[in-house]
Amino acid sequence: MVLRDLSNTLIWLRPAPVVARVAAVTAVVRADVAAYLARDLAVSAYLADRGFPVVGGSAELPPGPHVRDGFTLSFNRYVPVDSSWTPSPADFAVLLAELHDELAGYPGPLPSRLPFDDILGVDPSAVLPDEPSGIARPLHGDAHPGNVLMTPAGPVWNDFEDTWRGPVEWDLACLRNTQRLDGAAAVAAYPGDYSAAAVEAWYEVRRLHTACWLQLF
Repeated sequence: MVLRDLSNTLIWLRPAPVVARVAAVTAVVRADVAAYLARDLAVSAYLADRGFPVVGGSAELPPGPHVRDGFTLSFNRYVPVDSSWTPSPADFAVLLAELHDELAGYPGPLPSRLPFDDILGVDPSAVLPDEPSGIARPLHGDAHPGNVLMTPAGPVWNDFEDTWRGPVEWDLACLRNTQRLDGAAAVAAYPGDYSAAAVEAWYEVRRLHTACWLQLF
């Protein structure tokens, strides 16, 4: 059963509690797409070991990543979701701050310019904007409500392929850019320290980043 078919194709291998994450458009943009799937598994495993609610790799099959018939894929845990759930801006701001606190100690290697690498992956001749300033730290990298699943056990974070080491304002710019809730209100409710000016500067980078991806759909 296909759950989603966008940058990756997500296939529930029912009745097994396993979801295959097959690199689709991501394999076009990212030359070493297996490294991104491996990062998703590594970061989610780190968070799960700390008791933080994440989807994470499958316990039924070796999570991978695997390459088969030219496709790169990983196996994740299936969780039931309530698609009617919509967090308030303030609720999501708290969820993101909690994630940032847990990610702060992540010891593994992370990219340092992932959004810019993606832009060049779509258009190698693109003129990149100046990189806004900020203190680098581990981020989700694609922090919007679509990457939080509401399950019977509560909200669960998902999709850590885009995790990189950058300023917190990038994740807040991703949140600012979402159309799933009032992004500006969610940023304003974020309980951690950040620069509003830096969020706006990174917001322009996020808009370019999003526009590049949308060219491929």
